[in-house]
Amino acid sequence: MRHALQALAAIASRELYKFSRQYGRLVSALVRPLLWLAVFAAGFRNVFGVAIVEPYDTYISYDTYIVPGLIGMVLLFNGMQSSLSMVYDREMGLMRLLLTAPLPRWWILACKLIATALLSLVQATAFVIVAALIGTALPWPGVQALAAAVATALMFGALGLLLSVHIRQLENFAGTMNFVIFPMYFISTALYPLWKLEESGATWVWRVAQVNPFTHAVEWMRFALYDKDPGLAPWVVIGTLVAAFVLACRGYDPQRGFGPLAKRGGA
Repeated sequence: MRHALQALAAIASRELYKFSRQYGRLVSALVRPLLWLAVFAAGFRNVFGVAIVEPYDTYISYDTYIVPGLIGMVLLFNGMQSSLSMVYDREMGLMRLLLTAPLPRWWILACKLIATALLSLVQATAFVIVAALIGTALPWPGVQALAAAVATALMFGALGLLLSVHIRQLENFAGTMNFVIFPMYFISTALYPLWKLEESGATWVWRVAQVNPFTHAVEWMRFALYDKDPGLAPWVVIGTLVAAFVLACRGYDPQRGFGPLAKRGGA
């Protein structure tokens, strides 16, 4: 147990140290959602309101509605960016050295996952603080909201781990992300409620959004902020987290995925 905790502390501190030296990473993580909040949402603040539906007890402005989705955006982008770090470490040979540590392989990957989630939560916290400073009305997050944010950060980190198994080269990262990040974000409830999709006649978008893990992550955070029952959303998020992590561990098994990848493209 002591060795396992030492590995966790070492990997997490390495990721935090890298992040502390990459000043542009935090700025870029905040600029994207803040542009949506300060420009896009401001333009629709007096045009588009959200009716009194769960979890809201009154009418709310559009900027208040999209904040949980923008928090999810921060967690999603950082979780997917972790796959870039994994691909880079694999090509440089660092990942091979890390996986030869005298600890279970799944624990090493779990340490990477926890470190990624920690960085995601730091960036999400910074975004919430800035959003509050520019006047966005938000309830004070409780234990349920914090649990939803942690589970969401872990889920996206696990998806990033899984993607890193299949991304062979750094050059393929941008294309792969475009087929993952943008569909997950736009076909969800981050920008508009599900009932509006159904009401507008976009049936196929509504059906895809219903099975999108990002939708359930955003809804869990949205309902948790108001201490309401999120329904099946936590189970979908946790189930996706477990499934993605198990598949990532299988992919990094030398007998199945990581070994052939290392022989073709590793250091």
